[in-house]
Amino acid sequence: MSPVARQYRLENLVPALFVFLWSTGFIGSKMGMPYIEPFTFLLVRFLLVIVVMVPFSLASRAPWPRDWVQIGHIAMVGILMHGFYLGGVFASIAAGLPAGISALVTGLQPLLTAFLAVFMLSERVRLRQWIGLVLGFVGVTMVVAEKINFGMPIWEGLPWAIGAVFGISIATLYQKKYCGSVDLRTGTVIQFAAASVPMAILSFGIESRAITWSWDLIIAMAWLVLVMSVGAVSLLMHLIRLGAATKLGSLFYLVPPTTAFIAYLMFGETLAVLALFGVAVTAFGVALATRG
Repeated sequence: MSPVARQYRLENLVPALFVFLWSTGFIGSKMGMPYIEPFTFLLVRFLLVIVVMVPFSLASRAPWPRDWVQIGHIAMVGILMHGFYLGGVFASIAAGLPAGISALVTGLQPLLTAFLAVFMLSERVRLRQWIGLVLGFVGVTMVVAEKINFGMPIWEGLPWAIGAVFGISIATLYQKKYCGSVDLRTGTVIQFAAASVPMAILSFGIESRAITWSWDLIIAMAWLVLVMSVGAVSLLMHLIRLGAATKLGSLFYLVPPTTAFIAYLMFGETLAVLALFGVAVTAFGVALATRG
């Protein structure tokens, strides 16, 4: 196999690897949340990412941005993607929003990204892609339908989930428009440093910052720092740099089905027949939205 063909094959594996790694973030959050409050959890996680990435960036002589305008753009992506998105998801779950409804609300992200991409990036979204995006959302709804409980109070957690959707959708487009040439290593440091500021304000402002250390929390934190915040986020930035925002956004439809399958293997959570059909519908929708 030629080097070009090998490189092409590796690039084709990146979306699948990203979906798998991003899906494990919800599993890690479930493992760690009983032992630590959400904003304190994220603050510790973000600071550990900085501790890991600063020496790595210096050792590998990664270039640091010198333009303060560019640094501001990178910081804005960090606040939107890690502060608004992760903070919103964690806070919605801590506020009692059922996991099914949270997954359903965040499942609107590909549609919202495609809609905003038309205005922010002048991106053309074909009819086939719109059909694929709608089918993807229908499939996600089928996957999480069993876990949706509208009888529970949702209004306290719902605004956090909605904020999370807008955060990651705008962050994806903002990154593509303003930060396409940023080095992933130093960019990660700046992003998480910026996102640590609102997490610190919320942690010290409304939480007790009590931590019950356990092996579950330590394993979850290590996984979320090294695999999610460094590995998966770097893959996401790489995909944003390479592809259209609408096609990338459609990959997020595959996260709930993949998370459900991982939860089935790790925690014995059931997979209903409707959910299995939903996986097929989601996969077909994503194929339509990303074809070509």
